[in-house]
Amino acid sequence: MLTDAEIEAILISLQVAGVALAWILIPGIGVAWLMARREFPGKALLDGLLHLPLVLPPVVVGYLLLLTLGSQGVVGQWLNAAWGVSLPFTWQGAAVAGGVMAFPLLVRAVRLSLEAVDPRLEAAASTLGAGRWRVFVTITLPLTLPGLLTGGVLAFARALSEFGATITFASNIPGETRTLPLALYSLIQTPGGEAAAARLCAISVVIAMISLVASEWLARRARARLQGRDA
Repeated sequence: MLTDAEIEAILISLQVAGVALAWILIPGIGVAWLMARREFPGKALLDGLLHLPLVLPPVVVGYLLLLTLGSQGVVGQWLNAAWGVSLPFTWQGAAVAGGVMAFPLLVRAVRLSLEAVDPRLEAAASTLGAGRWRVFVTITLPLTLPGLLTGGVLAFARALSEFGATITFASNIPGETRTLPLALYSLIQTPGGEAAAARLCAISVVIAMISLVASEWLARRARARLQGRDA
């Protein structure tokens, strides 16, 4: 049986991962479209910046978030003064950290799907009088659905498992920012916490496997549906 603290950590993790996916979804689609459909100076640099969270130590990402969104950061001071929002050491801050770490996975999956879409289909819709927005909503977006589903599930799983950036930016506060990985870390450091740590480890593996299987299943269903329409 799980303890109240363990259940709390799981619920906080699901909340943080869900909010993280929600705030990166639309920007992720927009950036993926930009990278797949447009050529512009500095595109290679932007591509490198987008993938930077994947290669930097997560603690470095958390520290950069703290410098930017902290109480003394430029953006953090503006958020506090204009909206009374303080992100560090809150579950919302944990969602920001998780979203930043998951953003490259979402963008890459959607970008690959966009690059696989035949531009002639979009051009044909345009010649029939459809505007750019209508072409994107009715043609492009449905054809990228497999990649969007895959990227969304993987981004959710990445945010759910985030540790380094979260503990640096949001800390490890019980009942507020102690997500599943942070709870596992705390139990490892606690004498006699081996059994609880093993339970959370097993839960983490199960959630990760469910996410991966769900990602593949959703992508296959979307591809099968699209192929059925083409037929």
